[in-house]
Amino acid sequence: MTELTASLSALADPTRREIIAHLANGEATVSQLVDQFDLTQPTISSHLKVLEGAGLIIRTRVAQTRPCRLNPAGLKTISDWLKDYERFWQGTLDHFAEHAERHPPKQKGTTDDR
Repeated sequence: MTELTASLSALADPTRREIIAHLANGEATVSQLVDQFDLTQPTISSHLKVLEGAGLIIRTRVAQTRPCRLNPAGLKTISDWLKDYERFWQGTLDHFAEHAERHPPKQKGTTDDR
């Protein structure tokens, strides 16, 4: 499985996307994530294992805790892939804006609807 495939597969789960969003605010321990998501410790640990395996987070050991933080390199893989499609999105938005300018919506109550 490629890095990109593993990352996208990991992010397919909404709970894992929420964990990533939470970690964007700073590192958190497993216990903090358990409290945040109201899930069991084994469930959170399972999600973290998938995210770590995909390279999206880094887990360290500090005494008895295992703090997690985002891995910028793992997120860059996804960002780089999405940038390849930015031209398409931007072009589509530009075409939409041009179309909207050429064809403004009709106002209700006008008599142009003959």
